Parts: sequence; C-alpha cells; structure tokens
Amino acid sequence: MELLAKAQKTLINANENTELDLPLQIFSNNSTIPIIVTEKDSIINTINIDDGVINNEQKSKELLSRLKKENDPIVIEYVPGKSQYLYYGNSSLLNKLKYYPIAFLLIIVLFALLVYNFYRSTKMATENKLWAGMAKETAHQIGTPLSSLIGWLEILKSDTIAETTVLEIEKDIVRLQSITDRFSKIGSEPILEKKDIISETQNSFAYLQSRFSKQVVFSFNAPEFPISVSLNPALFSWTIENLVKNAIDAMRGRGKLDVVIELEGEFVKIKVSDTGKGIPKKQFKTIFEPGFTTKKRGWGLGLSLTKRIVEEYHNGKVKVLHSEIDKGTTMQISFRKA
Repeated sequence: MELLAKAQKTLINANENTELDLPLQIFSNNSTIPIIVTEKDSIINTINIDDGVINNEQKSKELLSRLKKENDPIVIEYVPGKSQYLYYGNSSLLNKLKYYPIAFLLIIVLFALLVYNFYRSTKMATENKLWAGMAKETAHQIGTPLSSLIGWLEILKSDTIAETTVLEIEKDIVRLQSITDRFSKIGSEPILEKKDIISETQNSFAYLQSRFSKQVVFSFNAPEFPISVSLNPALFSWTIENLVKNAIDAMRGRGKLDVVIELEGEFVKIKVSDTGKGIPKKQFKTIFEPGFTTKKRGWGLGLSLTKRIVEEYHNGKVKVLHSEIDKGTTMQISFRKA
C-alpha cells in the first residue's frame, strides 16, 4: 500500500518526462484491495469498488467510514501544504486467512470429538459384553439349584403337605425360572409374542401383592376385555416388578399402590401410582440413568433396565407422568397395540 501511495504521488506530479510504466503497473496489479483517495474530506478516486457504491453517496460514506476503522490512512503529500489521504481495506485473501485458524481449530475439535466418541463407544461395548456375560453366568448358576428344587417339589407333592403351601412354593420356583430367563436374555435380541397385556400385568401384580406386607394397599384397574401387545413376557414382568418395587420403596413399605391400565387410541398405557416421598421435577429424567439412586443401598439399575426394556426392546415409552413431594408419584409406560 505504501508503494501504491508513492505511485499515486508520482502520477499526480507527473510531467512529460516522467516514467509512468512502474506506477501504472503497481496500480494494475492491485485487483483485490478496495481503496478510496480523499482530499479535504471529499472522495476524489476509488479503486476496486463497485459502481453501485461509488454512485450512491450514502453507501460511499458508509464504506469510507468502515475503511477508516480497518486501517490507518496513508498520507500523500504531493506538494507542500497539499495532501491526499489513501484509505484501504483488507483484500479478500486476507479476509479468508483470518478465518483459517478458526476453521483449523474446529477441525481439531471435531477430530478430538470423533476420537473421544470412538473410545467411549469401544469402552461401552466392552462393558456391555462384560455385563451380558455376568448376567448369563448368573442365569447358569441359578439354573443348577433350581433344577434340584423342582425335583424336591415333586417329592413334596407326593407327601401329605398342604396344597396351598406346595402351590406357593411352586409359584416361587416359577418366579426363579422367570428370573433365570430374564438374565439369559440380557445382551440378546428378545423374541416378542402377541400377548394380552392385561393378563400379563395382572399375573405379575398378583404375585407381588401376595409377597408384600399388608401395610401396602394394592389396587388394580383395567378394561374387562383383552388387549394384544407384542411383548416378551419375561422382560415385561421384570418391568412391572421394577416399577412396583420402586413404588413400595418410595413409600417405605406402607401406603397405597395403584396399577391402572388404559386404552387410548392405538396405545395402551400402564400407570403405577404410589403415595411415597415423590420425585423432584429436575430428577424426572436422571432417575433413568444407570447408577442413579436415592437409596443407601443399591446400584441404581432398576429404572435404567426398565427404560431399556420398554424403549429399546418393545419400542414403547416410559416416563414420570406426575409427582409431588411427600404426596406420591405416577410412572407411566406405553405400548402400541399389536
């Protein structure tokens, strides 16, 4: 720009003997830098500026004001006491170069995020394989004494044992078989069957009701007609069991527990309500995260497993429908009709 200013001064003071090739070459080589030359606050020359701006007084003043802020002017004193001011902006190349460090930084951040995501995914996949392996091993270990218990049950049936006692023991053995089946399905894609969701829920509800304290008042309400839903019975009963046990824990073993099944259009909604301590609104989503628990003992896996069973395996939805501190909570799971 200093060379261009000298070329401008040479052209102003040129006479017949002045060599103009070099000044003209300097001007012709500048095809990107916007330039405004002023004298006594009047624009007398412009270079690389659109005609629409030059011919519009308002726009040309705005451009001159912007150029004044971008760079200090170069003073061209062509005769003593008379000066011109050369204002210039940044070339398009320089403007692009300003953003290259930002773009480069964004690329580095993106690359770092990809590496982190790959590391996290790999770690999670390893952990999932480990937990799935432990679950299957647990199912295998339970299976051995369970087979023995079934044999002993047959012996009890042949003796003079009260039928109700044998029946209850049989229910517990069936429950153990169900638990074994649940653990064996972790890490595998479960098989869904068309089942009546009301009878499946009622079976799990009745079993739990008979094994909890009478200080918990149970109630069950559902339509009197069957509703078919694609379910995996073992995993679905696990879901109901988790929600009911959580509700009883929230009430500290004393209160009222309601299970309601409603049909709304194409969706079946199961609501489990308790009269427990309630959940703060800010925890409505965090309670489904693995490891989150408000109990002194526990791993915080119940609701996270429930969410996975409902949403990933059954394409349903689970959420906290309503909760008030010291008044109670209503959990809701929804499934599409089959």
